[in-house]
Amino acid sequence: MRDLAGGFRYLLAGQRWVFGHGRWLGFGLLPGLVSLVLYAAAMVGLYSGADDLAAWATPFAEDWSSPWLGLFRGFLTGVVFGLGLFLAVITFTAVTLLIGQPFYESLSEQVDRSEGGEVPESGLPLWRELWVSARDSVRVLGRVLLYGLLLFALGFVPVIGQTVVPFLGFCVSGYFLTQELTAVALQRRKVELAERLELLRSRRMMVLGFGVPLVLAFVVPLVAVFLMPGAVAGATLMARDLMGGAGADAPGGRAAGEPAAPAAPATGFGPPPVY
Repeated sequence: MRDLAGGFRYLLAGQRWVFGHGRWLGFGLLPGLVSLVLYAAAMVGLYSGADDLAAWATPFAEDWSSPWLGLFRGFLTGVVFGLGLFLAVITFTAVTLLIGQPFYESLSEQVDRSEGGEVPESGLPLWRELWVSARDSVRVLGRVLLYGLLLFALGFVPVIGQTVVPFLGFCVSGYFLTQELTAVALQRRKVELAERLELLRSRRMMVLGFGVPLVLAFVVPLVAVFLMPGAVAGATLMARDLMGGAGADAPGGRAAGEPAAPAAPATGFGPPPVY
């Protein structure tokens, strides 16, 4: 329970950080807004074409009598749209992080600066960072899809499919969502994907305490956009402590509620300093 609460504290600490640094909040919103527009267009297209897709996939049902044809295809339409929504939720973060790589990289670096100590930099050109991020995201999403298909199949089991499976789905989504968010800070620390997964497995309950509430919030698209900058900041604080960069008992190595040290101005891609 302590680790669960600790993960949630990191999430809150990240939100407090960006709302306390308003310029970085506005800066971090841009990639999420772009992703929201793209996903909204995709979901509208899916909603418009789901009926036709269900009809195309079930030609054998053309001769079924009413109301069975309508009920069957209506069920399939709901399944198609529900699966599309599930994929949208689990891929939103990966796509937004990819679109906003330079934005979130600078935001994560600024969080490190504000907390003191070492501020690692990747040293890679932007194209290389994008490639590494995309490659690792595809690997993670492959794992998520395997779990998703398994849970989707189990969803048809009476009782379990309506109780246990949704709970497990949120846990799986929260775990891998946290992996995607901490990757911003851990990639700068030269931590490879396999090591990142092993590191997060060692603090599984903390990871769930961070990721599951975020997944529940991300179900609402506009909420996802506004929470993304703080989620990156909170994941950076978590990554620092998991790597031993600060005390393990409180985000950033400070007692809860203690103000951070003044942040040095960012030297890379980001909002200009205010003098």
